[in-house]
Amino acid sequence: MPYTGPAAQFSAPGLAEKAYMQMINDQGGINGRKINLISVDDGYLPWRTGNETRKLVEVEHVAFMFGSIGTPTQLAVAKYLNDRKIPQLFIDSGAYRWGDYKATPYTIGGVRPSYRLGARLYTRHILRQNPNAKICILYENNDFGRDYTAGVRDVLGDKYAATVKEASYEFADASIDRQIVELKATGCNALIAATVLHFAIQTIRKVHDLGWKPIFFMNNISASVPIILEPAGLESSIGLLSSTYRKDPADPEFENDPGMKDWLAWTSKYLPDADVRRPNFVNGYNFAGTLVQVLKQAGSDLSRENIMRQATNLRDLELPMLLPGIKVNTSPTDYYPVQQLQLMRFDGKRWVRFGDLVYDQ
Repeated sequence: MPYTGPAAQFSAPGLAEKAYMQMINDQGGINGRKINLISVDDGYLPWRTGNETRKLVEVEHVAFMFGSIGTPTQLAVAKYLNDRKIPQLFIDSGAYRWGDYKATPYTIGGVRPSYRLGARLYTRHILRQNPNAKICILYENNDFGRDYTAGVRDVLGDKYAATVKEASYEFADASIDRQIVELKATGCNALIAATVLHFAIQTIRKVHDLGWKPIFFMNNISASVPIILEPAGLESSIGLLSSTYRKDPADPEFENDPGMKDWLAWTSKYLPDADVRRPNFVNGYNFAGTLVQVLKQAGSDLSRENIMRQATNLRDLELPMLLPGIKVNTSPTDYYPVQQLQLMRFDGKRWVRFGDLVYDQ
């Protein structure tokens, strides 16, 4: 987990997962066994991810890896873990590559829809609003960003080149203002931003400052109100579009929801100082609940082979903090645990969901 460094804001799932396992242990564990979850800091640096992963495997002798954040960081250790047949479970990344069960049979993606699915959903919505839309894509030049261009291409096919203008940036760049100005100058009337952290904040601010009013989708990693929208300016964020698959603790619709009540009771006891508005705490809760189901199904056979077998045989698992109707399903040939999304729009105070749940392969 990146507990330090520029991506430290993404460490909330690690804190939630540790707290969830503490709850399970307080309840007596699983099948009579307590869980020892060891969570270490990699600073979101792939070389550190490699060092820490090898220590966990070769010194701590862990049974498997679970819930680690990041596409580049987890890509750095995927071959090492797969070569040793060590499960790399429920990576906190929506990268499409983690569904490639043939290339990385011991690696399975997170309890979240793929980025590519999100891009398909955004593109279809844009085309419903304007069949002749000109679409701009601003993306980080890595697997995360390229999944968005791939998703748009899935929908547009051979019309992609004539419809889409791209601009990319590197994580080390100081600013992406130039790319946004250049995209606006192309005459695009729709914008899909695959940006994270301060780049997402910059994107929202710059689009607003330019007076540009495209159909504007922000990827759902960067849809947090306290982390992204508040620093960018709530006024600047009005009308912003994104998607979701989990319950939002700030959504009044779930005020009397039993799952939300359990969530709030859990955070009060196990994460009393946490800002529960941050969606990544919800992610950690969902990821941990999925792992607990895997361990329950494993019974007394906790071999790595059986752990992987159970992780790839989840059937209609309902988690209390996923949106109603969304279930976790995996199989030996389906490594995408969640494949449903719902669109949402920011109204200046909170995200408001609209439309039906959308299912896609």
